[in-house]
Amino acid sequence: MVHLNIDRLHGAVRAPVLGSISFLNEVMSRHPGAISFAPGAPHPDTLPGVEIQRFTDRFLDHVVARGASPAQARRLLFEYGPSRGLINDIVAEALRRDHGIDAPPESYVITVGAQEAMLLVLRALFRSPGDVLALANPCFVGITGAARLLDIDVVAVDETADGIDLEGLERACEQARAAGGALRALYVAPDYSNPGGGRMTLDCRRRLLALAAEQDLLILEDNAYAFTAATGAELPSLKALDTERRVIHIGTFAKTAFPGARVGFVIADQSVGDASVTTADSDATQTLADVLATLKSMVTVNTSPLSQAVIGGLLLEHGGSLDALGHAKSELYQRNLRLLLAALDWHLGATAPAGISWNRPDGGFFVRVHLPVPADAALLELSAAEYGVLWTPMRQFYLDGAGDTQIRLSCSYLDPDEIEEGVRRLTAFLTKETGQ
Repeated sequence: MVHLNIDRLHGAVRAPVLGSISFLNEVMSRHPGAISFAPGAPHPDTLPGVEIQRFTDRFLDHVVARGASPAQARRLLFEYGPSRGLINDIVAEALRRDHGIDAPPESYVITVGAQEAMLLVLRALFRSPGDVLALANPCFVGITGAARLLDIDVVAVDETADGIDLEGLERACEQARAAGGALRALYVAPDYSNPGGGRMTLDCRRRLLALAAEQDLLILEDNAYAFTAATGAELPSLKALDTERRVIHIGTFAKTAFPGARVGFVIADQSVGDASVTTADSDATQTLADVLATLKSMVTVNTSPLSQAVIGGLLLEHGGSLDALGHAKSELYQRNLRLLLAALDWHLGATAPAGISWNRPDGGFFVRVHLPVPADAALLELSAAEYGVLWTPMRQFYLDGAGDTQIRLSCSYLDPDEIEEGVRRLTAFLTKETGQ
C-alpha cells in the first residue's frame, strides 16, 4: 500500500487556516445539542421559497426572448457552456441599476461561488516571487487560504474604526518596494466584513481609491454582506466609485439567493495588453475577464448551467433587481443582529468580567467579543461541553496573532429564541470561566 510523506506534499496542507472550517464542523458534530454562534451561513428560513423548476423556466423564457429557440434554450442546461457564464447580462444589468456599477456583461465571469473568483484573480495577478498581497486584518480565511495554496506572500494591514488603515497600507507599499518587490493588490470587504464586522466610511473609500492610484495598486473588493445594510444606510461600493478600473469586484449569491447553487461572479474590466504587439492592432488588448475565463476553463471548465439558470430566474422574478432579491433576507439579518446586541447588553452588560467587550456593527452577520483570556481550542471545548454554546476563535482570521483573545459570534443561522438562550449560556460561561 502506498504511504505518502506529508513533507513531500504542498506546504498548504499543513496550514492551520485550511483546517479552520473542518475544525469547527468537527466540534459542532460532537456537541449537537449546543447552540452555535459559529456558522456564518444563511438562515434556513430564507431557503424554502426557492422553486427550482419555476426559476429555471423563467430563465429559459428570457433566453428565448433574446432570440433562441425553445430547443436551443433548453439545450443550454445540459451542455458545458461558456467559461465566462450564461447569466452575465442579467447580473450586469442588476449591478448597474441597483448599485451604479456600469460594466459591460463581457467584463463579468460567473464563478463557482466567490471562492473560485478569488482563486482565479490571485492566480492571474501574481506571478513574481516579490509580488505581495495586502489583506485587511482580520481577514476572511477564504482569501488567506487561496493565497497560501498559490504560495503568494501576504502582509496584514489593520482596520480602523473608519476602515482600512491607509497609512499602514502606504507603509506596506513602501516596504514591499524596499525589499525589491511590489505590493500588487489589496483584498478588502468594505461592508460588514467577515469576521470583523467593520464598515468603511465613504471618505475612507474615496481616499483608498486615491491611494491605490498613487501607489499603482489593484483592489479586490468582496461584497458579500453589503446587502444587509439598513434601508437608507447604503454606501456606494468601491467599484461604483472606481473611475480608473482599479477595483476587481467579487460577489456571491450564497447569501442573497442560496449557497447550494454555488454561484458567484467577478467584475474584471481592466484592460490587458501585450507589450510585444503594437497597440495599433485592435486585437492586442483583452480584458482581465478574458484572462480569468481562460484560467477557469482549466479549473472548473464552467459554472453549472443549471445553477446559473436558477439564479438568473430568481433575479428575473424579482424584476432583475439584486436589492429586491435580498430585501427580505436583509430584514431578517438586521433583526437577528439587533437581538444579539440587545441580548449581550441585557445578560452580559452589567455583569461582564473586566476585559470583556464587543463591537456594535449595524449590518452583516458578525459581532466580535474581546476576552481577558486566550480563546483557544480548549476554551471552546469547555464552552461547548459544559455550557452548550459554540463560537468561533478569532485567531485563525489574523495574520499576526492579534486575535488570540477574541471570539466571533454569528447571528445569521439562529432563530430569536436561540439567540436569547445562546447569549444566556454564553454569559454563564464567560462569567464563570473568564472572571479574574
